Formats: sequence, C-alpha cells, structure tokens
Amino acid sequence: MIALGNPFGLGGSVSRGILSSKSRRPAIENVPLGVEDWLQTDAAINPGNSGGPLINLKGELIGLSVAIYREGQGIGFAIPVRRLSEALMEILSPGSERLWFGARLRPTGRTLSVAGVELESPADRAGLRIGDEVLQVNETRPRGLIDFHRLLLENGDRRAVKLEIKRGATPLTLSVRLVPEASVFNAALVRQKTGLSVQEITRELAQRMGLLTTDGLLIAGVDRDSEAERLGIQRGQVLLAFDQMVPTDVIAAARLLHARAPGDKVSVDLLVLRRSGRMIFPSVRPSS
Repeated sequence: MIALGNPFGLGGSVSRGILSSKSRRPAIENVPLGVEDWLQTDAAINPGNSGGPLINLKGELIGLSVAIYREGQGIGFAIPVRRLSEALMEILSPGSERLWFGARLRPTGRTLSVAGVELESPADRAGLRIGDEVLQVNETRPRGLIDFHRLLLENGDRRAVKLEIKRGATPLTLSVRLVPEASVFNAALVRQKTGLSVQEITRELAQRMGLLTTDGLLIAGVDRDSEAERLGIQRGQVLLAFDQMVPTDVIAAARLLHARAPGDKVSVDLLVLRRSGRMIFPSVRPSS
C-alpha cells in the first residue's frame, strides 16, 4: 500500500503501509463522520496529503487520502475509489451532456451493474433492468464508469447504442438510443404536472424585476382551475424549490417532477415580490 502526497508543502513524497480496514467510520470530536466503508491505512498521512492517491502494489488506485485520527498514530483514512467512481458517474453522466439515458450504474468488482432505471426512460424502453451486468458497449468492454459513459455518448442521439449484458446467467443484447433531455424534460412537462408556466430568469430579467440573483424560475402563467391557482400562486412570483429541492433550470425542474403520479402532492417554495413605490420587498413562503 503506497500513499502519495505533498506533506506540509515539502514536495512530493511516498509513504508505505498496509490496508488496516475496509469499513471504518472515523470520528471527529467524538462525533461519527457518517460516511461508511472508508479505508484505514497505517501509511503516513500528514497535512498536504489530502487528495493524494492511495494505490496498491499493482499500481491500481484504491482511494484518495482525506483524514487522520489525531488521537492515535498510524491511523489514516481514504475515500474508496468505488465512492469516487459513483460521484464521477453523477458528474459525467449523459445527463450532463443533456442527453437522457435513464439508468444508473455502479462498479461491482471488475464489471458494472445497473443500480437503477428511470421509468419510461430510453434505458427502460430498451429493456435494461436493475441487476443487469454490462459487459460491452458497442462491442467494447468499458474499463470503468467514466469509460462507459464515454462509449455511451460517442453516438450522441444519432444512432442506437448496442449493449451486451448478462442477466443472471443469460447473455442478452439490447439497443438503446439516447434522447435530448429538452425533448422530454421541458416547460410543457412542468405545466402538465403543476399547472404552472415557468421560464428561466436571465440577468436582464432579474434586473427588471429588481432581483439580485438569477436563481429560481419565473412563474409566467398559472392555468385556470388548476391546483396552483387554488393555492393562490400568481404570475410574477418566483419558484425557488420543489419539495426543498432547488432546480437549476427548467430541465432540472421537469426532472424533479417527472416521476410524480397524478394526484401526488409537491411542496413549492415561492419568492413573492411586494412593491411599495419604487421599492421591492421580497418574501419567501411555502405552498403545497
């Protein structure tokens, strides 16, 4: 086990040790950190080592050094590479390219398995199911999550992607075609689910409204006889969050509402602008 880093700013260094445990919860001031399955090592880790790689004797990255147990000696902690892969999967998923795949994968040993499938997504329509093991993408075996998403995005939305999977002991070939997110997750979907017509707030619009930020979505209209109208939501108010989840744009708002069934309740946080002469007084109120 080798830890690389730059302790105390002295320059690049290497320390060695063993993997003491694979499932630790380091404590800070007697409070559990709340992150399961951290790696523990006795390789020397000092300030400046944080973020440095922890590698095995095969040269494979197994984690990133992040903390030490200050009451002890030779007790350091690293984030497992599995958790790093999961985070990168979220960052580099097809959604970040505004293409919708609709399945979440996780590394399981040397392969990838399907951890979740969104209803009526391209992955769902292609027949992908939770637990499926992905063997190849367009006849190429992915080396990890990042490589999987690179292969998945190569065709864009122009051609279908061929997936070789294994379901239990049965090999299967599936064909999935990504679709632009905006073709599904858009203002029309938000209106269908809530009765609200929304639009993103540009800098120019924020200035005209007297807002100091472009956060939130402007309510441009409220459907007559809708639940939103009965709740008193009005045109000109700013939608800040659905169920305390803040949408960054219209696509994000539509994604938050996509899985909602008819009749489901959703709480809405609103910014209400009150005008007095030339002054604008914003206030926030929840609605549900």
